[in-house]
Amino acid sequence: MVVFGVPALRLEGVTTDPVLLGGSALVLTYSAYVAEVFRAGIESVHPSQRAAARSLGLSSGQALRFVVLPQAVRRVVPPLLNDLVSLQKDTGLVSIAGAVDAVYAAQIIASKDFNYTPYVVAGLVFVALTIPMTRLTDWVTARMDRRRAQGGLV
Repeated sequence: MVVFGVPALRLEGVTTDPVLLGGSALVLTYSAYVAEVFRAGIESVHPSQRAAARSLGLSSGQALRFVVLPQAVRRVVPPLLNDLVSLQKDTGLVSIAGAVDAVYAAQIIASKDFNYTPYVVAGLVFVALTIPMTRLTDWVTARMDRRRAQGGLV
């Protein structure tokens, strides 16, 4: 909608740069995902935590800031890292709008001489970026699980 809809409106002063519009589309999409992850993290904190903070004299805002959010942030780190990996993979979709990224550059080169090696290189670049992020996500999740099992802070 953003990438093809905004240029179709032909509004004065509105950019039609595919990189900017594609980036805007990714920001809009992933901001909703991240907001949902944080909402779920906040709701995952047991209501008794908030009630205990309120009984100690903290206001609702203070209870949220000092009691609920620290616990929620610890719980949402693995899903946020998963969203980061997904975002990194989805950046290739910006090429649909005409922005030149690794996939689109590979398509341009392959169309000239029917050499499909650039597609392989683009795929390897995505794999080379995705595997370390996935391993980091797994490591952080395992570390948090170990700390939780030992009874320490998450």
